[in-house]
Amino acid sequence: MASPISGTLALFRAAFVLAREGVVSALPAEGLPPMGRLAHRIAGVIARRSAKRRARADRLSVALNRLGPSYVKLGQFLATRPDIVGTTIALELGLLQDNVPPFPKAQAMAAVEASLGRTIDDLFLDFGEIVGAASIAQVHKARVMTREGQERFVAVKVIRPGVRERFLRELDAFAFIARVMELAVPSSRRLRPVAVVETLAQSTKIEMDLRLEAAAASEMAENVADDPGFRVPGIDWERTGRDVITMEWIDGVKMRDVEGVAAAGHDLPALGVQLIQSFLRHSMRDGFFHADMHPGNLFVAPDGAIVAVDLGIVGRLTADSRRFLAEILYGFIRRDYRRVAEVHFEAGYVPRNQDVLSFAQALRAIGEPIHGQPAETISMGHLLTLLFEVTELFEMRTRPELILLQKTMVVVEGVARSYDPRFNMWSAAEPVVSEYILRELGPAAKLREAREGIEAIGRLARRVPDLATGLEILARDMPDLIENGIHINDDDLIELAKDSRFAIAIGHIAQVVAALALAVIAWQLTFG
Repeated sequence: MASPISGTLALFRAAFVLAREGVVSALPAEGLPPMGRLAHRIAGVIARRSAKRRARADRLSVALNRLGPSYVKLGQFLATRPDIVGTTIALELGLLQDNVPPFPKAQAMAAVEASLGRTIDDLFLDFGEIVGAASIAQVHKARVMTREGQERFVAVKVIRPGVRERFLRELDAFAFIARVMELAVPSSRRLRPVAVVETLAQSTKIEMDLRLEAAAASEMAENVADDPGFRVPGIDWERTGRDVITMEWIDGVKMRDVEGVAAAGHDLPALGVQLIQSFLRHSMRDGFFHADMHPGNLFVAPDGAIVAVDLGIVGRLTADSRRFLAEILYGFIRRDYRRVAEVHFEAGYVPRNQDVLSFAQALRAIGEPIHGQPAETISMGHLLTLLFEVTELFEMRTRPELILLQKTMVVVEGVARSYDPRFNMWSAAEPVVSEYILRELGPAAKLREAREGIEAIGRLARRVPDLATGLEILARDMPDLIENGIHINDDDLIELAKDSRFAIAIGHIAQVVAALALAVIAWQLTFG
């Protein structure tokens, strides 16, 4: 826990660096109270001259990198929360990249040996130089001997020494600053700064355990095993631990190097479509997507496949969220704003006290201008941004998983447009969205739901004896319950408690009613 003195010092240091690098003076001063306007003018005076010549996003990047890796991580985290910092700043933070020097190779080798409990010579034929460094870890190219007796290259990602301790100290300072904000600035409470810091701390802990990144890569590899044109590196589990992850080496061109990809003979417009369809497939079909798909984490392999690395940040969507996303996109394509509004209410995202027709009218205000534009200028990420802005007026609760999806979609669309300025988002997305709609909402889905309903009936039938036992006990004791209040003797209590049979049986009554209704509806929709 940070002391008040250390927390206050951290607050003043952060404020000074942000002012010195011109971040504060680049923010609008309109609407600030007198003291705020004074602080804004002072910040403009102390800002570096060189900083004033930079774009605001560049000023922010320089300042956060000066403050340290945990501030960079805070910036990257806030990029996923436009509901807190605003859409414009969130997009600028989304461009934030680590700019930290590498640590010595000898320290990386020591960290690998400590994590895996084996010597470098036992693990690798050759442990090469640094090929990339970031705030939490850096990557080395190495060579190993497989169990089949073949030599191959691997990428070895190693946690930066001492980074956990530094993050712990600085996250404590963040927590202190957040508590001060909530106490001193009442208007900040709706942004829940303390909760934001707690969420950042949890996500950072996960990102600093490289076994979890390896597990995410392994899960995605299974999901995309049969997908065309997309894959993730294979994991070498023998050489992976908490502080080190070893994976397949990718011989390819980074997607940020558009000219290099073109020089390698790849079809640029086709790659843009391939990237978008892969991302939508992961989101809708699997409910599991790479949430940090900036062009530095994407390679084009010699065979034309897109290879995604660095799965430290991933997103998950529930079945309801996936259906919500698909129906929204499909509804906007068909200009069925009433249906899009109904989906929000069905998902419970908008309170029932709001008016569906008024909400549909607000959605029309988003959709109609889009339909008046050329298809190649329409952005699905921008559409979702506008949607979240409008839904805030109708008290829609923040959905972090959808905001993470929207942020990633903006980045992926940007990559696709860099490969084809006339990229048509709708034509690229339509096959994947239609496939999802047909599979999850079409006749086959109704039959599947009917089958699940029948299976629920079967499960209930097997529990009928338990249901009868519970009802018999209840019927026997009901007169006494009415006359003397709740009292069940020990033998009856034991009988009811076994396997929670009575509670389960009562729950099954509701299941059977729902299952029967679902089966009848599905039969009518399919054969009626």
